[in-house]
Amino acid sequence: MTVSPCRNNLFVDRKDLYQFLVAVQENCLKNNSRQIVSISLEIDLVDPLVVLEKLAQVNEVNFYFENKGKGEAIAAIDPIAELHIDGTERFSKAEYFIKNSLKNIISFGNKNQPFSGPHFFCYFSFFHQNYQADYPFPSATIFLPHWQIAVKNKRCILVMNSIINASANISRLIQTLFNKIETINALKYYSPNIDNFPANLSKKSVTNAAQFKRAVSSALEKIHANHLTKIVLADALDISSSNNFNLFKSLNNLRQIHPNCYIFSTSNGKGQNFIGASPERLISIHEQQLITDALAGSAPRGKTPAEDAANANRLINSQKEKHEHSLVIDFITQRLSQIGLLPQVLPPRLRQLSNIQHLWTPISAIVPVNVHPLKIVAQLHPTPAVAGAARDIACAEIRRYENFERGLYAAPLGWVDSEGNCEFIVGIRSALIDGDRARLYAGAGIVAGSDPEKEFAEVQLKLQALLKALV
Repeated sequence: MTVSPCRNNLFVDRKDLYQFLVAVQENCLKNNSRQIVSISLEIDLVDPLVVLEKLAQVNEVNFYFENKGKGEAIAAIDPIAELHIDGTERFSKAEYFIKNSLKNIISFGNKNQPFSGPHFFCYFSFFHQNYQADYPFPSATIFLPHWQIAVKNKRCILVMNSIINASANISRLIQTLFNKIETINALKYYSPNIDNFPANLSKKSVTNAAQFKRAVSSALEKIHANHLTKIVLADALDISSSNNFNLFKSLNNLRQIHPNCYIFSTSNGKGQNFIGASPERLISIHEQQLITDALAGSAPRGKTPAEDAANANRLINSQKEKHEHSLVIDFITQRLSQIGLLPQVLPPRLRQLSNIQHLWTPISAIVPVNVHPLKIVAQLHPTPAVAGAARDIACAEIRRYENFERGLYAAPLGWVDSEGNCEFIVGIRSALIDGDRARLYAGAGIVAGSDPEKEFAEVQLKLQALLKALV
């Protein structure tokens, strides 16, 4: 349920808000229940990354998501409702948790404001169960934040989600909201903390060059024997520093270096963060219009315009890269069709990033109102772009070849709102940060025609781009 008694500016009528909350509380008293209220207000423009830096606590789960090209950024801080689960039914249980929670949420504010109303933030691991017991994130986390700050096209929306029951102090709740607005307003002129403290770094590959190349050669034998047609093999690089890594400096670096990527960060509330700059959208749904990306096939950028154009031309005309790309397109269209969607394949193009370029084909579809976004996420994850084909065989082989836990690497991260809109990306080009240590992840798709030396070089190229942002 949504009510919209407030004006579309910072100076919301406190009387209207007070009367709304009192009515909610009276209903709770009458029914011996509790209610979540979601209050959305437009405030002065502020950088959500600054808000995250200043307000987020180490012991709180939080989430950050930015797409500079779309003029969007969102920070979610401090869950008031959350679910942590493992197992094969994690997507369906997450969907049930969101749907059940929404039954108990009532909204106040202009629902036409961007990012208004309740949003649920989700991240899932690559596999449904993490096999390393000490991996710091569960295989699924879904939460509704206490505070959400978002920017879209230079409009800034603050959402406070709060629990109302018979004993709630309404006046104090309103005062908390406006105190928070004052605190955030004071951050308008701050920049993210990017103090540069000199640090000594040490690096160690989790898989050495020879091991990775042997894995590629072994995978090629299975491909030639028709056991599978593609497998994505990842490598990890462990880094330790004489100082703790500056999370906000790294995120700020990532958005400057990779303005065409999705910049993301999520915390487990125990001091560890998973961050990255992903070029790959899994799904985006806005007003029932779905867009997903087939992103596979890569080449380095050139040092000169002529070299760049030559690399792009070789990529576009490479039978090996086109084959790898077509596997992803075929998989996505088949999986969407299986749940009743009618995918439309848009014209292919190049996705050119700062140090690498990819073959990219957007795919669209209309989503029926009875199909929840997480049902589509479950249907698509993992795509051949991050796993391989056939998918189940490739995933089993990944477990055999890789000597580290993928965890959140190459897995879905994003948000879902109350209207069925969503944005999920694939957590590639990413790093797990824990104080003065970090583990960087990157992978390469292996198909017939792959060369172990070139695949190793591609992974190192991706790792170096991420390393540049952390130091």
